[in-house]
Amino acid sequence: MTIVEHLPQTKRGIGFVSVVALAAWFGAYALNERLWDWLLYDRIGLDSETRPASALHFFLYDTAKIALLLTGIIFVVGVLRTFITIERTRALLGGRREGVGNVMAAGLGVATPFCSCSAVPAFIGFVGAGVPIGVTLSFLIASPLVNEIAIGLLWTTFGWDIALLYVAAGLTIAIVAGWVLGRMGVERWIEPFVLRSQTARPNLLASGGGSDTGGVAVETKPSAQLRVRIGLDEVRAILGKVWPYLLIGVGLGAVIHGWVPSDFFAAHAGPDNPFGVLVAVVLGVPLYSNAAGALPLVEALADKGVPMGTLLAFMMSVVALSLPEMVLLKRVLKLPLLGSFVGVVALGIVAVGYLFNFILT
Repeated sequence: MTIVEHLPQTKRGIGFVSVVALAAWFGAYALNERLWDWLLYDRIGLDSETRPASALHFFLYDTAKIALLLTGIIFVVGVLRTFITIERTRALLGGRREGVGNVMAAGLGVATPFCSCSAVPAFIGFVGAGVPIGVTLSFLIASPLVNEIAIGLLWTTFGWDIALLYVAAGLTIAIVAGWVLGRMGVERWIEPFVLRSQTARPNLLASGGGSDTGGVAVETKPSAQLRVRIGLDEVRAILGKVWPYLLIGVGLGAVIHGWVPSDFFAAHAGPDNPFGVLVAVVLGVPLYSNAAGALPLVEALADKGVPMGTLLAFMMSVVALSLPEMVLLKRVLKLPLLGSFVGVVALGIVAVGYLFNFILT
């Protein structure tokens, strides 16, 4: 039997299990660094001043830390998704004018963090509900760009001020980019079958199309047990997909942390290179990763002196313009609109990167 099948049937029982699980999570997170210090330096006897030992400690500590953060954040977001569905989002945005609609769409994109696999059904559903194209694009930009995992990891790694700057920049990009694309009259670059879908409005979440919950149908008022089940299924599904990229990202971070000299990064993306932000975005756009995989590398590069604006621009380009999402969007967007989408978002990310470097220096 799975852990889901062992869940209590009453709200009181679920509440007790939740409190115990929360205490265990906080305990594991608090003891994480002490555990690896004790194991590597006290028990095994490695020298903490050597690069190999430092890199190994970085790898083990960051892997455990990010895995714990992912588990907690994904579970909370999975439960929240049972309250905020694509159907409700479409109802809120339908009929809104551009400008106000872009702001609302970007905010809802943060509150409804649908994965890139949901980009196509979400786009079709929004257009079918009568949501303006530019407003829909603001939602699609904000949802992956202002990633809840990235917010949590940035907050714990760099502090609340950097996390809030990331949120503000992502929202600004989503609002402005969606408004600009909407004013360009891009409807002619949308595949005809999408526009014809305005008469068909299926419940995407009910069919399992808008969530990585293993096909669990979200009822109008799901029980507490079902909400917990969806959260646990979300953790299992997403961790099952991202753990190789998590290990690769942490591994790259460990290599940089332990061996690569800081002069290498200062020469290519450091404060002395006026094109550092542009280089970071160009490298990040084709890179297939996610916030969990990119952040260890960002953390290691920050230790080497790479400016924060450059690092945030790199992470934003990786998260918001991933190749898998572009491939999926190609099913509903013609090449001129897809190219405009990538270009406008990339330009916004570059501008924000330079602005952050100016503010934080």
